Amino acid sequence: MSDELRAVTTLDRLIHEPARLLIVTILSSAVSADFLFLQRETGLTKGNLSAHLSKLEEAGYVEIEKTFKGKLPLTVCKLTSTGQKALKAYREQLQDFMNKTSQNQSRRNQ
Repeated sequence: MSDELRAVTTLDRLIHEPARLLIVTILSSAVSADFLFLQRETGLTKGNLSAHLSKLEEAGYVEIEKTFKGKLPLTVCKLTSTGQKALKAYREQLQDFMNKTSQNQSRRNQ
């Protein structure tokens, strides 16, 4: 395996999982989002979304605040600065990987 291909193994696997990538991407474009909004936007079940959010929270990427709106429970999620940095690094690594593999493909086609 070439070094260019091996670089994909250095991607943050916590973010690389499609559902979590979707969650952090949504949260990166908002100050915060409530659980129902995330569920609607991601299409995940409550249990699945909750499990992914827990993993992101354990890593320090997401902050979860449980409050009440009137008498109804309200769960609000926010991407932390650690999560923002991790997403930025992930994007840069993925872009670098794509650029390198694209350059190699171009060389092979010449």
